Amino acid sequence: MSWLLNLYETYEANLDHVGVIEKKYNDKEFTLLPISHTTQNAHIEVNITEDGEFHSAVVIDKSDASTLIPCTEESASRAGSKIAPYPLHDKLSYVAGDFVAYGGQIKKEEPFTYYIAQLEEWAKSPYGHDKIKSIYKYLSKKQLIHDLVGAKVLFLDENGRLIDKWEKTYETLHGEKPAVFSVVSGGQESAFIRFNVHSPNEILTKIWRDKDVYDSFTRYYNELLSDEDLCYITGKSLPSTDRHANKIRNAADKAKLISANDTSGFTFRGRFNKSNEVANISYEVSQKAHNALKWLIHRQAKSVDQRVFLVWENDDTNTPDPTEDTFSLVPVTAEKSKKVSFTNQEFAGEVAKALDGYKNDLKQRSNINIIILDSATTGRLAVLYYRNMEKELYLDRLAKWHSSCVWLHRYRKNDQGEFVQFYGAPATKDIAFAAYGPKANEKVVKGLMERMLPCIIDERNIPLDIVKSAFYRASNPVSMDKWEWEKTLSITCALINKKEGYNLALDIEKNDRDYLFGRLLAVADVLERRALGSDETRASNAIRYMNSFSKHPARTWKTIQDSLQPYQAKLGTKGLYLSKLIDEIASKMDYEDFNNRPLSGKYLLGFYSQRHELYQKKENNEATDQTTN
Repeated sequence: MSWLLNLYETYEANLDHVGVIEKKYNDKEFTLLPISHTTQNAHIEVNITEDGEFHSAVVIDKSDASTLIPCTEESASRAGSKIAPYPLHDKLSYVAGDFVAYGGQIKKEEPFTYYIAQLEEWAKSPYGHDKIKSIYKYLSKKQLIHDLVGAKVLFLDENGRLIDKWEKTYETLHGEKPAVFSVVSGGQESAFIRFNVHSPNEILTKIWRDKDVYDSFTRYYNELLSDEDLCYITGKSLPSTDRHANKIRNAADKAKLISANDTSGFTFRGRFNKSNEVANISYEVSQKAHNALKWLIHRQAKSVDQRVFLVWENDDTNTPDPTEDTFSLVPVTAEKSKKVSFTNQEFAGEVAKALDGYKNDLKQRSNINIIILDSATTGRLAVLYYRNMEKELYLDRLAKWHSSCVWLHRYRKNDQGEFVQFYGAPATKDIAFAAYGPKANEKVVKGLMERMLPCIIDERNIPLDIVKSAFYRASNPVSMDKWEWEKTLSITCALINKKEGYNLALDIEKNDRDYLFGRLLAVADVLERRALGSDETRASNAIRYMNSFSKHPARTWKTIQDSLQPYQAKLGTKGLYLSKLIDEIASKMDYEDFNNRPLSGKYLLGFYSQRHELYQKKENNEATDQTTN
């Protein structure tokens, strides 16, 4: 349960963020929740005066619906017909004393009775807040629906009852479809109401963003907690709980990480008599750990098909993500990639320098946490992977990955939307697309990302099936668009190079059979491409036969070489260098190696390096010609 302890410590280290509203890239708001608080999407906002009178009400736009609300253990886990009111903001059936008078349906007891009694206790407690007292004073009058109807926020049918579902026939009474029916998923009865206190003298902080109100409820509710027991996380005797938070990944998430709420099922029965014999967690630790997890997920996690990949440090949230590529982690390498003569050892030094910034503030016992979460059912969330390791070790492992699983890539864009090249490791999500295609099911993608994480963090070998799948796709360029193949090719080369340790720069001294066959294929491709010219976009014969070449290289090479003759004739002396290069490469190969044994991934490294070398040489020659002229 060390992940719970580390989340608890993260909360304690970031108390200055509690209640502070932050925004994600899509402008959605989130915050580090105070203890005994949760979030809920509200539909109607009701403004009350400081004297406890109705002031105004509006239907809330969906973009502003997320509301931070106080909650009790019972209300946080209420379900079905169970009556468990939230302490302040809640559904119409709870907060409206005139709900039944306007046709509201209740099953047994009236929820408002429980709601108003709970609100009264808070308002009149030593921790009561003036804003809460104003809201309590108003709601005690039992006229909320009456006022909302008068403000044209809620609407009645011809019998004076709340309209359940909007129909065309109601247009004669109320005109066009009112806004409230567009924001609630059911009838008006299901509307969630949030309250605010309006002041004519000054603009007050919204009550769901008021730190004083947070603290008021937290202190009040803490006094109500009892049943102290030994907390397995802190080792202290604290009020315990067997009801833990949901809404961990998002506001609609019902899955829980810790749950033992049934005594007749098989959650713990058969091994223990009571759930707290398995593990006993205090209310404070549960609240802080879960709230820290929610905050971190919103702030920096990566989610694929509801599977969460999260990396964090207890004392610092600025932690490099192992699933990202080198361009995201170390942007400087995009410029350094122009120096293609880098050896892997030199590049490792560049990556280490770039990561030094993360090491500068290494604290005593500073640790990194890596966790993967997912749910098999709607009610249960599981920890699929968890590692806690020293920050320096983590950064060293990250540096080793980004300097060993490397190749030159050209599929990333900069802030101006321009394609840029970078030398380094690909992102795990891009590896999934290289292995299984861009239309791969998200379940497949998240599975591969999970399998790749130990390769980065624990230095395990890349699973052979992933490398093979990427290899077969890279060897079949005619099955995909050119941009997709180029991306697949460079990522596959990076995966293969993780084991082989080759350099991007062409090694003309290497006499490996597969590497030499790859070089031959590259020269054939470049020769035909130059003969065709820039106006012709069709694939060369070398590319068209690439899949067959990888399986039967000697036999296929004869076909490719025969098809090159008209292009060699067309180029004349301009193609003489390439024709000689073919002979030179072939002469390096032993006679017995020129056979039809299938090629390994090293042929792709030879193909890419040779092609890159020829393109670089052409660019340099053209630049020299322009300078001379």
